[in-house]
This record gives sequence, structure tokens and C-alpha cells, in this order.
Amino acid sequence: MRRVIHFEIHASNAQRATEFYSKVFGWAITKWDGPIEYYLVSTGEGDGIDGAIVPRRGEAPATGAPVNAYVCTIAVESLDDAIAKVEQAGGAIVVPKNEIPGIGWLCYAIDTETNIFGMLEPKVSVDAS
Repeated sequence: MRRVIHFEIHASNAQRATEFYSKVFGWAITKWDGPIEYYLVSTGEGDGIDGAIVPRRGEAPATGAPVNAYVCTIAVESLDDAIAKVEQAGGAIVVPKNEIPGIGWLCYAIDTETNIFGMLEPKVSVDAS
């Protein structure tokens, strides 16, 4: 099997996206010291993957447009707390909190760059620090 090993978040304003994801999830984001604008994202220790924030190439998708990409879902300790942080950081919830029987609580949000992402509060506790 092949596993997902890296993700990229496209941003019209990389600094704004960096601030959003740092505030909402506490991710450590640093500018790459390479020949292109690229921000490395460390999502924490343990299971999971790290990624990057990259300048968007082309127009941003319209708010409310159907998803036309892979959607990353982030495990959180409290979905209600995560929803509040998204809204305080300038994002919005686009699919309300709903229960996935036997799995946990899930919602979809939109970031400051019009990207859709999921947040899941699993029935089993996760380390989201």
C-alpha cells in the first residue's frame, strides 16, 4: 500500500494562512530556506503527517463551491473548541457538526484561503497538542 506522506495547503496569502493554522491547531510553521516561497508545517509528534503552505497558482475557489480536491481531516480533542478557534481565526464552518456512528463527531470548515478541511473528534481520545 502507498500512504499519504505530505500535504500542501494552497494560499493566496501564505502569511495569513500561516497565522490561521497556527492559531487554530497550534502547528509550527516556518519558511523554507530554499529557492521558492514555501512554508513547512509541523503538525506535532506521533502518528500523522506534516506538510506545507504554498502560494496558490491561479484563482482561489469560490466560497461554497463544491470540493474539487483531497480533503484533509484533522483530529481534535474537542470539536466544539476547534470550531470556536476556526471562527475566531477568520474561518467558517461549511458542514455543521454531525455524528459519524461508532467513529466520532465531524464537521467541515473553510480557512482564510477558501480551502475546505475536516475536523474530527474521535470517540477515542487523541493527542492534539
